[in-house]
This record gives sequence, C-alpha cells and structure tokens, in this order.
Amino acid sequence: MISGHSGRRGRAGRVTGRLLAAAVVLALLAMPARAPAEPHPLWEIGVGAGLIAFDDYRGANGGHVLPLPFGDFIYRGRFLRSDREGLRDRLIYRRYVEFELSANASAPVFSSSSGARTGMPNLDATVESGPSVRLHLWRGADEHLRLDLRTPLREAVTVSFSPRAIGFEFTPQLNLDLHDPSWAPGWNLGLLGGPVFAQASYNRYFYGVAPQYATIGRPAYEPAGGYAGSELLAAVSRRYGRYWIGAYLRHDWLQHAVFAASPLVQQAGYWSAGLGIVWYVSTSARMVDSDE
Repeated sequence: MISGHSGRRGRAGRVTGRLLAAAVVLALLAMPARAPAEPHPLWEIGVGAGLIAFDDYRGANGGHVLPLPFGDFIYRGRFLRSDREGLRDRLIYRRYVEFELSANASAPVFSSSSGARTGMPNLDATVESGPSVRLHLWRGADEHLRLDLRTPLREAVTVSFSPRAIGFEFTPQLNLDLHDPSWAPGWNLGLLGGPVFAQASYNRYFYGVAPQYATIGRPAYEPAGGYAGSELLAAVSRRYGRYWIGAYLRHDWLQHAVFAASPLVQQAGYWSAGLGIVWYVSTSARMVDSDE
C-alpha cells in the first residue's frame, strides 16, 4: 500500500523501495515462537536472503514476487530485547506484560501497472512504527505453548523526497506460539490474527479518489476511518546452529471494511507469503538465559 510522486523515480528506485519494504515485512512477520529459558549468545549478527510474494496493496488484483537481501540483529539484554519479534522493553515483569516497538512497511504502487489507478498519482512506499503492549494470557505447563495479546499502534510515514505522515493503524492481535512439538521436533510454529482499524487519513491515502481523478468507471470516493478488515498470519521457523530458516503466509479479509466500496478495491482479500534463510556471521562469547 502507498502514494506518490513517481515521476522523480527511476527503475532502480522502484526496486529498492520494494526490496526495503519486503525485507522489513519478512523480518518482522516470520516470527519465532518461544522456548523454555536456555543459554544463548548475548548478541548475534546475521545476513540473509529470501523471496517474498505480495499483492500491490490490500484489495489490489495485481502483485509481485521479489528476491530480497536483509540483515538480522538479535540482542538478548536483561531489560531490552531485539529480534525478529521487534524491540522490547522488559522493565515490567515480563511473565505477564512487555512493551515493544512494532514496525511494518508497504511497497510502492505505480499507476502504470495498476489498472484501477490509471491516471492517479503513484503511491510511495511507507514505513510504520509505534508502541505495542504484549499481554501474556496463557502458558502451557512446559512453556512450549503460549497465547499472547498484542496491541500495535503504528503511525505510517511515506518514503519519499518529502516524507509525510498519513495516519495511524491499530491492529490488536492474538498470537499463539508452539515450540518444538513432538510431531515436528525443533520447529517453531506461530499463528497470529485479529482486526485492523485505521484513521480516515490512512484509508484515504490508499483508497480515496479525489474529484480530479474521477472517471466514468472510477467515481470520486472519500473513505471513513474505522474497521479496515481482518488478518491471519501463519509462520514456521527453525534454527540449525548458525543458520535460521523461516516462512510465513498471510491472508486478509476486507469484507465490511469502511473502504470496501472504494473503486480501488478490486478484490475482497489480500495475500502475502515469504521464506528466508539467515546465516549468523558473528556471535557474542557471553551467554545469557533466553526464552525465545
């Protein structure tokens, strides 16, 4: 999802923006489940590569498949943690609640390749960030199964020569993690889902049609803020020594979203999938207990 000033961008800029957004999505969404506490290096630095497929934006009927490089940094401090689940503050007793930094991204959309947007401005890539509270609702007796509630509230900003804020998105999610099940030893499995809510300005950026861009088949449209559909994401991952592999599959349902009547919504769903591998090229000699 995105808006734009495309005339100033060349092909290299388009590919770079898409790879940046795709790397952020893959790194943040391919989440490892947690395990009982055991020694791990205090920090690890990795380099990775992957492949991601996604629709242009939620509701678009066109998409892309892209290869991508990305980096990975894990820090397992006593109070501060940084990994594929995000940046987390553990000042509050972590058995029940944690504070996190949540992030997301969307790729640019070019009107020339999107029939519904022909003649409209392109959409710039966006980066979203903001706080999230994670509540630990339930844990299995052996800590291999956990149920959390996440509450990400993120503000989206365009990636352009003149960045601008386009509004907030709130995505409360239930997150079920399963670590090392007997029928898949060594694997981590995750399932995450929930509703999406967005400000009117956020929805306007992706689904609004200003009067000057209205046509016979594309009437002017001004979306409201509120319910913006629901999402469900499944992820799997496994660690092999200095290597990590992971994959995810995401689907969104847009029926009854406040922007569902927009002429820019061409289908009532959204798909995204990705897989990747990371090689940890450098690790700390200091070991700490970690429950990831």
